Amino acid sequence: MSDKHTNPQIELADFIAQAQRDFAQASRVLRETRTLSATNTFQAITRVPGQDALVVQSASGPWDDDAAEPAVIRFDGTPLSGNGRQGAGGARYSAVFAQRPEIGTVIHVHTPYLGGWASAHRVLPIRYAPAQRVTLAREIPVYIDRRPSEASFILDRIAENPHTPAILEANGGATFWGTDILAVSKYILLLEEAAYFQGLAEQLGGGKEFGPGVLEQQWRMGGLYPAAAG
Repeated sequence: MSDKHTNPQIELADFIAQAQRDFAQASRVLRETRTLSATNTFQAITRVPGQDALVVQSASGPWDDDAAEPAVIRFDGTPLSGNGRQGAGGARYSAVFAQRPEIGTVIHVHTPYLGGWASAHRVLPIRYAPAQRVTLAREIPVYIDRRPSEASFILDRIAENPHTPAILEANGGATFWGTDILAVSKYILLLEEAAYFQGLAEQLGGGKEFGPGVLEQQWRMGGLYPAAAG
């Protein structure tokens, strides 16, 4: 909590600067590992601590000359600073932040293999050990019917299973959420790798469920056990 001598504008500026550094690092890693699609679709919306405000950042597209300026918006979509169009894009997730205070960041991303599962309208079961190690969810659901908003679909899936870390956007990309930009981006890398390996397995008769004891082993390695037994 700020004391009476702290300038809120300086605090916000410092937060935005750190968010920019984290976003730049995540963008670089995901681009260099070929996790991002050629269009470089990667948008992070981050909660400003203690405020009903969000910082919205988007990676520059392949035809852009300059990096996009971050936007700051209120939960209701009111722009506070930066690129208004970019801010409006991030506002579609405002309800997620308003109703789930544990969520610090939402990232929308297009990746090749998650995009393949999304275009097939197939739920992605998690059958790749590193991707399972950091979540108790066993599958990634698909958002097909776009008449309800994406935010409402996300909230419904979290209500069904609070461990759900992402959804596939049918015929598009994927949306992830979690504590912060780097944590969420690390899981994007793992889940894209899972989608790749499991896609290869489809050509060999289909991916198989984990063998006996593997889930408990992975959850222990990720520090999720004994919570998994609860």
